[in-house]
Amino acid sequence: MSAPASLTPELLRGMPLPDHQQGADKNSRGRVLVIAGSREVPGAALLTGIAALRAGAGKVQIAAPASAAPHLAMAMPEARVFPLAETDAGGIDPAEAAMLARRCGGADAVVFGPGMMDPPALAALTHRLMETAEGEAAFILDAGALAALADCRDALRRHAGRLMLTPHLGEMCGLLGCEAEEIAADPLAAARRAAAAFGAVVDMKGGRSFVASPQGEAWSCDRGNVGLATSGSGDTLAGIVAGLAARGAPPLRATLWGVFLHAEAGDRLGRRP
Repeated sequence: MSAPASLTPELLRGMPLPDHQQGADKNSRGRVLVIAGSREVPGAALLTGIAALRAGAGKVQIAAPASAAPHLAMAMPEARVFPLAETDAGGIDPAEAAMLARRCGGADAVVFGPGMMDPPALAALTHRLMETAEGEAAFILDAGALAALADCRDALRRHAGRLMLTPHLGEMCGLLGCEAEEIAADPLAAARRAAAAFGAVVDMKGGRSFVASPQGEAWSCDRGNVGLATSGSGDTLAGIVAGLAARGAPPLRATLWGVFLHAEAGDRLGRRP
């Protein structure tokens, strides 16, 4: 296959984001639903939600375990927060899948996975949500939600053309069922393989990120710095992509812009004294 294109400002100028004119209201800029967090990692939902708003989404809703919901509502007063029943381990109870499926019907973009724990419960929730989610929202699947995808490919077909996956090295191992050494040796090939297998736009995160489409197209981004290799960085990226998708950017365009903006923000912060 051809070499990946370099993700540059010049390239992105040919892929403009939706233009929201002066006077447009918040409803016209899209709604993001963030399904995220756990008793031990509630802040992931907060980071994702803030990033979605800063990327231009008009409204953000957060669905999180009941023990975290009041704190998230106070930390982010501009968001609507839904408290969810939780498991003994502090994750979201799979029984909440039906309610979440309905909430997806009112969203333009859904982020699912940041900061979520209790793997068995999360796997069950992932299956049910992907099988029953209402509406036509774009889905950004991140972190814990990626672990169950290899076993629910049939359900993912319902969302063809609307899926974005954002795995790091370890998560890509689970998606493809292979060793870390194999992926590290050729992350571009891994991104293309996952994109084709799941019918999704895939961002293979790393020191150099690779974005691949289901058709085999690919882009690389070597911007950013080691400061982005920290907890919460991926949650922020997922929120940026969701905010852009909610505004009306197609999945590939939202991912490319999101990866670039995330890296550029890291570089600018790195230059501050």
